[in-house]
Amino acid sequence: MSQTSRVLDNTATIWLTGATSGIGHHLALALLQDGHHLIASGRRRAPLEQLAYDFPEQVTVAPADTTDPHDLASLGETFAAQAPVQMAILNAGTCEYLDVRHFDASIVERNITTNFTGSVRSVEAVLPALREARQQGLPAHLVIVSSSAWWLPFGRAEGYGASKAALSYFAHALRADLAAEGITVTVVSPGFVKTPLTERNDFPMPFLIEPSDAAERILSGLKKGTREIHFPKRFTVTLKLLGALPQRMIDALSARMARKSREENQ
Repeated sequence: MSQTSRVLDNTATIWLTGATSGIGHHLALALLQDGHHLIASGRRRAPLEQLAYDFPEQVTVAPADTTDPHDLASLGETFAAQAPVQMAILNAGTCEYLDVRHFDASIVERNITTNFTGSVRSVEAVLPALREARQQGLPAHLVIVSSSAWWLPFGRAEGYGASKAALSYFAHALRADLAAEGITVTVVSPGFVKTPLTERNDFPMPFLIEPSDAAERILSGLKKGTREIHFPKRFTVTLKLLGALPQRMIDALSARMARKSREENQ
């Protein structure tokens, strides 16, 4: 049995960002129902306190905006008080689409700031705690929630896709660098999941799944020690196959989908 699976086979302390809604909220419920202790972070305190009320003695409420370095730095004392922290699940994110007819660079910047820079800063905040767990001879695991969207270019997703592409590259490079320390890195690449963010989408979302289903799939993959978790497979495998086509064909397909999307929303 791998060190990765042992983290969740025993009661562990886990830091989860984006725990107030969507996938993060349902993942929090799944982990708590399994008996783990959760350091739950999110921008809104009320949902975090509700988790603590529903699961007494299992939740440490730790409000934080992952785009704010001061918020993240303040969590160091929490990690120390709840040590050993053996797993961090970096799930906080956003999605804003760009209308190229009214190009606005700030939309791209906001995607990058939340999805990429916020996650990188979260790694900086929690890595000392994970290293402390390893020094105690315990397994340590870093989980980064990216997206399958960057495998194929989609119209209007310049900012979102770029932020997730950067995040996935970062996670894979970090996996290589942390291997010598025995800290496992898993990348999660979901397809479309029914969340407050996707409810704003004005286009068809194939193979849309419920957030509780997404949480179950993530938890199952982590228990198995899987380092690349992507779902639903019918969607993600199709994206990977399309992404392997010659670039000229990918460009034509993406342009066709973008044109169809514009026509449907006019």
